Amino acid sequence: MIILIAGASHTGKTLLAQRLLEKYNYPYLSIDHLKMGLIRSKNTNLTPDDSDEKLTKYLWPIVREIIKTNIENDQNLIVEGCYIPFNYKEDFKGEYLDKIKYVCLIMTNKYIDEHYNDIVKFENRIEKRLYKADISMKKLKEENENNLKMCKKYNNEYILINEKYDVDFKI
Repeated sequence: MIILIAGASHTGKTLLAQRLLEKYNYPYLSIDHLKMGLIRSKNTNLTPDDSDEKLTKYLWPIVREIIKTNIENDQNLIVEGCYIPFNYKEDFKGEYLDKIKYVCLIMTNKYIDEHYNDIVKFENRIEKRLYKADISMKKLKEENENNLKMCKKYNNEYILINEKYDVDFKI
């Protein structure tokens, strides 16, 4: 089984991946780690400051083929990151899609309004960020609203984070 965890920055994708690793013993791949490995090794001219669209265009074909390889070898894997395109289903045939479970984490405006300070406070809960991310309340709301719109457009499963951050996902 392949678990894809998408969502905007700071929605807890890595935290959920870590919880699933501990619960099901599935390894996980952070697309951010892949991105930084390629950038630091100078195997790409991209930078961490490039747009998500540009990074997705570069990273997704690599991640897609890793997913296919895992499925072909009957291996489990959790893949988390904001570089999973909403139209990911177009890249897989039926037999592959049957082994992929996707979820997008989406914070509501209400949650962001009520918990913005906690979102900033816990941004390093699982991964230590080497830089201070630009996570204005306005940007968080825009990204999460857009992700909800895109999930609905592509009929993708999502989890709304509205009252408290207690995200769980059953395989």
